[in-house]
Amino acid sequence: MDAVRVALLREVLAGTEWLGATRRFAGVLRGSVVSYGGGLLLVGTPRYEPWHLAAHLVDEAAWSGTPELAPTLVRHAAHPSGPAHLSVGLGRLEAARRGETLLVVAPEEPAPLLERVHEARRAGATVLALGSGGGELGSMAHETLAVPEGSELDLDTVQHLVSAAAGENALPSPRGRGRFRDRLSRLTEHLTAPPPPRW
Repeated sequence: MDAVRVALLREVLAGTEWLGATRRFAGVLRGSVVSYGGGLLLVGTPRYEPWHLAAHLVDEAAWSGTPELAPTLVRHAAHPSGPAHLSVGLGRLEAARRGETLLVVAPEEPAPLLERVHEARRAGATVLALGSGGGELGSMAHETLAVPEGSELDLDTVQHLVSAAAGENALPSPRGRGRFRDRLSRLTEHLTAPPPPRW
């Protein structure tokens, strides 16, 4: 989903709780990784790997000039002989320490994953959770964004909103409120601007 589609989705969702909830969650994510200088681990479940979110966060990290947002994708079935970005296994969660952030995307909560998340939290990692909510994961996470089954948005769409919000650079607030058209124009320019060149 590109910046224009995210902007249109946000327009459709205006007045709902989703915009505030995703921005708040993204703010916690960004604040956690930036304050510690990185160390973002991203893990899903054996049946749901958030590789798409990983790719979007890498893009947002580059476009926003916030390299700390680029995650390490931790996989349940990682192959050591695969490409480096796809070969990090669950052992990485055992090595999680204070100053690292663990983002868990879990539509369901398998017990082995919960055990590893619990151990990472006990070791000092900040745990953030995106999932159905209401389970054990929500109670062990420092911050949770629940996407219950049957809600207006699905987990994939919420991930798009979170990654886009995490990459937003705070624009300096202008003096006075300005005209609505001016603010809308600035927002459109910001969202549709091409990414900086990667040299």
